[in-house]
Amino acid sequence: MAGDATTDPLLSRAGRRGWYCPRFSVTLPSPAASFRLKTTVWAELGGSVGDLGTYIPIVLALSLVSHLDLGTTLIFTGLYNAITGLLFGLPMPVQPMKSIAAVAISESSAHLSVPQIMAAGLSTAAVLFLLGATGLMSVLYRFIPLPVVRGVQLSQGLSFAFSAIKYIRYDQDFAAAKSVGPRPWLGLDGLVVAISALLFIVLVTGSGDDRPLQDPPTSRRHRRGSCVPYSSRIPTALLVFVLGVVLCFARDPSIVGDLRLGPSKIQLIRITWDDWKVGFVRAAIPQIPLSVLNSVIAVCKLSSDLFPSREHEVSATAVSVSVGLMNLVGCWFGAMPVCHGAGGLAGQYRFGGRSGASVLFLGIGKVVLGLLFGSSFVRLLGAFPIGILGVLLLFSGIELAMASRDMASKEESFVMLVCAAVSLTGSSAALGFGCGILLFLLLRLREVDCRALLPSTNNRDGGGDRC
Repeated sequence: MAGDATTDPLLSRAGRRGWYCPRFSVTLPSPAASFRLKTTVWAELGGSVGDLGTYIPIVLALSLVSHLDLGTTLIFTGLYNAITGLLFGLPMPVQPMKSIAAVAISESSAHLSVPQIMAAGLSTAAVLFLLGATGLMSVLYRFIPLPVVRGVQLSQGLSFAFSAIKYIRYDQDFAAAKSVGPRPWLGLDGLVVAISALLFIVLVTGSGDDRPLQDPPTSRRHRRGSCVPYSSRIPTALLVFVLGVVLCFARDPSIVGDLRLGPSKIQLIRITWDDWKVGFVRAAIPQIPLSVLNSVIAVCKLSSDLFPSREHEVSATAVSVSVGLMNLVGCWFGAMPVCHGAGGLAGQYRFGGRSGASVLFLGIGKVVLGLLFGSSFVRLLGAFPIGILGVLLLFSGIELAMASRDMASKEESFVMLVCAAVSLTGSSAALGFGCGILLFLLLRLREVDCRALLPSTNNRDGGGDRC
């Protein structure tokens, strides 16, 4: 029968995971499945702030230098967080497009205007949307060698870690995108505060082993008196972040008077032809390869590593289309260009995020702050202790870099390390990717049977020596 649940794909699949649309072959998960807690509420709350070490510095710099409207960005990125948490059912991050932000605030050339930033974001979004909608992104994901992906992840993770150490050791001027001097030991944003936060996180979470979170019965087998089963319930990142907020007001009590109630006025951004040209050439061209590699391919691979028990792995098509749609909507209203970064996913997982509820909590927080304080909230972000942001970013970077520890042979490690080294030295994931692919192909070429390429008369002995 046509209405029989056993034969109707719409009914049969809806009962298992969500609502299935046979026309587009897409399964839409139900909110109950996406936001179901995998651990505890406190762990998910802790994971929700795990990616703020990269989010806050870039948003703050764009707000101060390029006059990006912070209230609009908070509202749109908060909505993105909630929607992606629903669609993917895991702590899928919403991160700034880093190459666009770097070009926008760079001192080596004229700063980009808001319309030029939006043009760069729209151009990048259009490319990713087309790659996803046509299925080309899935083809790339299937054929890119694992050691090359691991090299990209390693380089991004180490890059975050290097930036984190810089945040901890030196005072930062995000408006000028540079360090301004050694950080003092004492003070509300001193080295003692940052190092204490770092030691607290290590003491509570260790190396990030999540077995006590995912397997409570196993955690009971720890030796009697061990604190491990209990420490895993402490939302370390959330506590450290709350400490940072408290220190904001302690450092500058006048912040309270500078905050203004009410959201920013959302308006349509007018983009001229010159804005399109400048935005595409200066910012979109370097951003596109980074988004393809780090925001789609590395994210999909990392999600399958961190969540191997999921029934269906996150598809490159879905992630690529998601990045495209977010920016094709938000950039027209002045929201910061965003993507799904592997570093953000690693950070949220490192601090306890295991489901879509983690980013839902973060999204609700962003929307509430954007509606309450609008662009005046930049005053609070400007006083946030940079050393604490560095601590959060450090653990995100290390967690991402550790995904590369599964190389099974010296040859795979060789490709991965060369790819990472070139990416870090040239500050270009695309350059490292290209070198990694070339090296991988050369190593495969060495395995070709040379005798198979010669005339059959010279191969009668059946020899199979490699080149």
